[in-house]
Amino acid sequence: MSDITWEEPFCAEGANCFRLGTDSDGNAYIAIAGQEDHPLVDSKEALRALIREIKAGRADHLL
Repeated sequence: MSDITWEEPFCAEGANCFRLGTDSDGNAYIAIAGQEDHPLVDSKEALRALIREIKAGRADHLL
């Protein structure tokens, strides 16, 4: 497993913080800040698709 490069945490109200990371093998990671040893892992392209869908409003019903 390659080293993961983590972005700074994204935090919402109530200190709900998530971190995104990538590695040199083409993997993308999403983890709760402080629990980076238990991330959700998929490809960078899958993370791009997720972000595009969220930005397009397809997750607005969760708000």
